[in-house]
Amino acid sequence: MISSRDNARIKWLFKLQSKKYRDQSNSFLVYGEHSLEEAKKNGFTLEIYTSNPNKEGLLISEELMRELSLTETPSDVLAICKKKEYPTLSNKILMLDDVQDPGNLGTLIRSAVGFGFSTIIASHQTVDFYHERTIRATQGNIFYASLIKAPLIERIEQLKKLGYKVYATSSYGSLKLKEIIPSDKLVLVLGNEGQGIKQEILDLADYKVMIETSHIESLNVGVAGSIIMYEWQV
Repeated sequence: MISSRDNARIKWLFKLQSKKYRDQSNSFLVYGEHSLEEAKKNGFTLEIYTSNPNKEGLLISEELMRELSLTETPSDVLAICKKKEYPTLSNKILMLDDVQDPGNLGTLIRSAVGFGFSTIIASHQTVDFYHERTIRATQGNIFYASLIKAPLIERIEQLKKLGYKVYATSSYGSLKLKEIIPSDKLVLVLGNEGQGIKQEILDLADYKVMIETSHIESLNVGVAGSIIMYEWQV
């Protein structure tokens, strides 16, 4: 059993809590039995660690597992997983303009996979896809998504040439959600929690969409995106 933070393997696990090392190694950490099972099912697992001697994996102390988990109720298992190397384009694409909250991002990834938007393109300023809170919020669905970071204006122009229609959410949208018959190939753009979508991206949209609400000005981006993707699912 490994119990020292000075162990080389443990040092590497702590380093993978940093985006810098996740990017350098093209790998990331997942926590919990469910996420681990999804990783194994899809062939993304590299190494498994556990504090439970009755479970699969390299045994580490409960204290180290608590320190690595970063939550009040730590799991007894974690794994190093590899990132998907060759993202694909689905007919329905979710695009994110500077979404900052890891929980919102994880919720959107989970909903996107569930409703057929399996390609997710995010600006470079969007929070890391592989942040621990994002991973947890996806509930293992991250292994079914194609995740891409890219300059959004450039990518929108490319997708339009491929026949995609671009729908951007806006509080002042010209079309209400229920009025829209979505295209077979579409890009749904969601914006930053506080600032929304940048004007230069809104200007490229084929349609601006709003969700009608009662008594509230706007919805959380994770909620709004999930509602639209549900309505437009395959």
